[in-house]
Amino acid sequence: MSVSFKTSWMQVRQAVVMDMYTAGRDFVRRDGRVLDRRLFATIFEGADPQGVVDALRGYQNADGGFGHGLEPDKRCPDSLPLDVEVAFDTLIAAGTRDEEMIRRAAAWLDSVATPDGAVPLCGPAVEGYPRAEHISEWTYQPGINPTAGLVGRLHHLDVAHPWRDRAEAWCAAELAKGFPEDAHGMHEAMEFLEYRKDIDLDRVRDWLPKLQYFRADAADPSYGVTPLQFASTPDSPWRELFTEAQLEAHLDRLIADQQDDGGWAITWEPPGPAATLEYRAVVTLGALRTLKAYNRL
Repeated sequence: MSVSFKTSWMQVRQAVVMDMYTAGRDFVRRDGRVLDRRLFATIFEGADPQGVVDALRGYQNADGGFGHGLEPDKRCPDSLPLDVEVAFDTLIAAGTRDEEMIRRAAAWLDSVATPDGAVPLCGPAVEGYPRAEHISEWTYQPGINPTAGLVGRLHHLDVAHPWRDRAEAWCAAELAKGFPEDAHGMHEAMEFLEYRKDIDLDRVRDWLPKLQYFRADAADPSYGVTPLQFASTPDSPWRELFTEAQLEAHLDRLIADQQDDGGWAITWEPPGPAATLEYRAVVTLGALRTLKAYNRL
């Protein structure tokens, strides 16, 4: 390859990547919430993460929990564990923490947990508000999803709490009996196992093909959790579960899935147009973060 041809090819590739980034950035700026715009600015533009914390405060209730559609699939203002999980994820993505905010949320989780520490995703309060079809009775049952993920995220945020300790013991006992049967529950379990340093890669690898909603094939257009969601960064301990070819194929598919408006599509139905745009901004920000982590951006 001549130097001039190589240079030209690299310039073309750089232009394509910049177009992809710019289009994604503009989608978030245009259609995302204040929270997502501030998170984008923190991750990609070096903005002060305090702006993310300030935006999150609008979703935290007086009881310490989070609500108000922080997770956009339900428009319920009441505190819900699913919204607490999104709040923790947002702080982690921003590379920041507000200990008082986190401790208040952990205390709220403590107040709604079973005696063993388990919490559900949602609760009957969602029934009084618009919500996606899948936000139904099954989300009212305490389980590994989201308890294990919440415990793992509190470890990541380095915030100890009596609820975390109680819930951790419960999760460890449950996972010793067996793994969840769906990919979402397994993702939560893996968040938990990662921060316990209790990683049996062979056991997890053997279980992955049995999971409902695991989308191993990049060519599969259906809804599901992909290898890039289990191993969202190259230094993830779960990267070893997948071949390089598998990860590269999913990265290629992620790039190809960007829509003409700059955002990424979703494969489920939120409760309305506003929630759809909000969730698309969340997914778009996630796609850009993953591509950046894998040096595709």
